[in-house]
Formats: sequence, structure tokens, C-alpha cells
Amino acid sequence: MTDLNTLTIAEARDLLRAGKVTSVELTQTCLKQATAAQALGAFVHDSSDLAIEQAKAADARLQGGEETPAMCGVPLGIKDLFCTRGVPGQAGSRILEGFRPEYESTVTRNLFDDGAVMLGKLNMDEFAMGSSNETSVYGNAVNPWRRSGDDTPLTPGGSSGGSASAVAADLCLAATGTDTGGSIRQPAAFTGITGLKPTYGRCSRWGIVAFASSLDQAGPMTKSVRDAAIMLGAMCGHDPKDSTSADLPVPDFEALLTGDIRGKVIGIPREYRMEGMPAEIETLWADGTAMLRDAGAEIRDISLPHTRYALPAYYVIAPAEASSNLARYDGVRYGHRAHLEQGDGITEMYEKTRAEGFGDEVKRRVMVGTYVLSAGFYDAYYNRARKVRTLIKRDFEQVFADGVDAILTPATPSAAFPLGMHTDDPVQMYLNDVFTVTVNLAGLPGISVPAGLDAQGLPLGLQLIGRPWEEGDLLNTAHALERAAGFVAKPDKWW
Repeated sequence: MTDLNTLTIAEARDLLRAGKVTSVELTQTCLKQATAAQALGAFVHDSSDLAIEQAKAADARLQGGEETPAMCGVPLGIKDLFCTRGVPGQAGSRILEGFRPEYESTVTRNLFDDGAVMLGKLNMDEFAMGSSNETSVYGNAVNPWRRSGDDTPLTPGGSSGGSASAVAADLCLAATGTDTGGSIRQPAAFTGITGLKPTYGRCSRWGIVAFASSLDQAGPMTKSVRDAAIMLGAMCGHDPKDSTSADLPVPDFEALLTGDIRGKVIGIPREYRMEGMPAEIETLWADGTAMLRDAGAEIRDISLPHTRYALPAYYVIAPAEASSNLARYDGVRYGHRAHLEQGDGITEMYEKTRAEGFGDEVKRRVMVGTYVLSAGFYDAYYNRARKVRTLIKRDFEQVFADGVDAILTPATPSAAFPLGMHTDDPVQMYLNDVFTVTVNLAGLPGISVPAGLDAQGLPLGLQLIGRPWEEGDLLNTAHALERAAGFVAKPDKWW
């Protein structure tokens, strides 16, 4: 069996349990693919020795005769934002150069306890700030997809661009991502994979480098909705080390994938029909609506009136929290410290370290965040944005109270765009999050499912938004959509 790296988690699990393949074989195949795919810039820290060690341990568990967890022996890529004991982790930033955590994030600990294998750390935008994976200290991650007849390198999306690229190119069976304003769902849509952002509090944030603490949430990036259900079950659970972690039982998400959505009510929000939206996105959305209707769901037009304020509110709240969280990177506690001249004091040390250690986008957001939190502007910007956030959350609560089970929207306003296209225009870059940020502001679960190709052969995704804590129901609706869409396209191998 030569194409082990192309397996889904569900397929690998069944083969591993049947003894038809070993975790070591799976892991070695993926490591070989990752090594050969340097052009994608997806893997940035190698942990191959640890991976083989973990794979051997998984094989011993699998051969022990007992029922093993679904993730046992499955090779994964881990986003560079997750602290992994003894393995370098920089959050894509120069300021954390040389940092090797002495502790394990709760999410990776949960995965490793289930027997999952870590192939290495994956590329990402610096401190998860970006929509194209072009702000990384490691250089760009590249989308494995290309336009028909065009070799222009495209973005895999951000900030989980390395994760999206690695999964889409079959370098690993799945990957972890984090989503603060769309950083799982947008890259998933750009690369033709499935990306799930769970309800805020479903996955522990402990040991994940913070960007905006009230918005950040970890989730799975996988080759199918079934895989997302399996991996989410392993990732989440209550964690006393995270005060925002929900003390709720973890359902068997995979068991809830019946594909039966008869009688479910799907909302179509009129405010998501943006001016200038490409016709292909409109068509995809209409096709997705028809697929869900044909599967037995009731389609209902709904209104989320405060949607138009979501992007401005997000780009006040997220930088404000980033400014606060990134204050700890000062050249004293860990990571990079600038070289000082004679006579330099502690103020110069802070200034030089942060100037050298942070990239332009991080500096931009820290400055914006510091500004909106400053005396005289706190009420005008930050407090107002918090009030808008409450109204956005209330919009969703009202819709769900009226009987809507899930909401269908586009995942992105376009297909993947060329690298370098928006680097000089931050506002254009921020507009990529227009369909996704509301979900983070309201703390809801959201999933991107690949649903078609555009005229140039690039994947397009649809987003489903669910009720809080009802990821199982959301995944089942996504499963029905996935089945109806029948998306099986893969990028042509050029790397």
C-alpha cells in the first residue's frame, strides 16, 4: 500500500485496528511526503524522531488486544501555536526564537493520550495574525492548488495556512488549527478541506499561545466531516487549567453522523449577500441551499441585522486583546532579546527587542490595540465594540430561539488569491474574514465544507453555523451537505 498518506482518519483507524497497516508505516510515509514537499512551506519544525517513537507506542497499544481510541496511531501536523513539550514552538514569530516549551498544551496532551502521532509543527501567520500566511517568520506557506493553466503561487489562507496546505497535499492525515476570526474555516475553504471551529470553551486554550483570549478556539482541519467529528472528540473536554473551558460531557460526535436532516431548519441570512460578491460564490450558496432542501431541510430567510458592524468590532476587540497578551514578550522572560549598546537601559531593551522580534502586521495590531485601550479612547472604541458584540450575539440567539437549527453562508468572499496580492493593503486582507468573524464574536461553532470549484479550478467552501454546544448536530448537517456536494477533487501535484 503506497498511498497511505492519502487515507482519512476513519480509513486509517479501520486499517490500523484490523492490523492491515502499522502506525510506523503510516508515519514513515507521511514523513517522506513532508520532506519532499519543501516547496509548500507547510512544516517548519521537524519532530520525526518523536513521531516514530509515538508510532511504535501506538502500534504496541493496537496489538495489545484492547479497544483503542480512534486517533491511536494517526499521524498529525500540529500548528506552531500549540506548545509541545521539548519541541520548538515560535508561533511564527522571531521573538520566540529558541523557545522550547517545558509543558504540553491540553489539546495536544489529549491527542497524544489517545495515541496520535505528531509529525512536526506547521507554518502559520505570526501570532495567528493574518489571512494569507504571509506574516510568518518562516516565510510563506503555499497552497497546493493552482489555477488551471497558471503557475502563480496562491495563498492557502491564514492563519492556519500550514495546516491547510499540509492536509490538502496529503502530507498528514489531519492537523490542528486555531480560529480567532476565521483562521480554520477560511484556509479550509481555500484548500478544499474541512475545517471546524468549535463553540468557545469546547477545547481548552491552555498551552496555546494567545492572540485574542475571548475569541481564540482550537479545532480540527481534516479531509472529511467524519474525520472532523472523530478528531474533535479527542481534542476537547473540560480542563480546570482554562477558566473558560466548559464543564460539559463530550458526546460521540461520529455516532451522531446519520446524514438525516429531515425537518431541520436552515437559515439563510440576507445580510451576508455582500455588494460585489462574485457570481460564483452566489451560485455556490444557492446550490448549497438547494442541496439541503433536497435532503429534507426547511429553508428559511433570516435576518442578522448587526452583521455589518462585525468586522469593525472585531478589528477593535482582537487588537486590544492582542496588545494586552503580547505585552509579556519583552526580552526578559523568554525568546529573542535585542543586542544592547553601552548606556542602554531597560526601556531601550524593551523597545529594541519588540521592534526586532515582531513583524509589521503584529506591530500594526499591537499599536491599534494599545490606542483603542488608551485613556480617552477606551469608551469611544473598545467599550462600543463590546456593546456591538453583545448585539451580534443577541441576533444569533434570537434566530436560534425562533427554531433555526443551523445557518448556511459562504465561507469566504472569493477563492484563494495570489501570494502578495493584498500585502500592501491591510483593509483588503481583513475583508477576507467578513463571513467568519461573527461566529467568533458570538462564541458559536462553525464549519467550512468544500462544495465546488470555481471557473479556474480552485476549491470553494460553504460555512454552516450551529447552536452553541451542538457541534454534533452541526457536523451532521455538514455531513449531509458534504454528501450532496460530492466534492472529491484534489490538487495536481507540482511540488
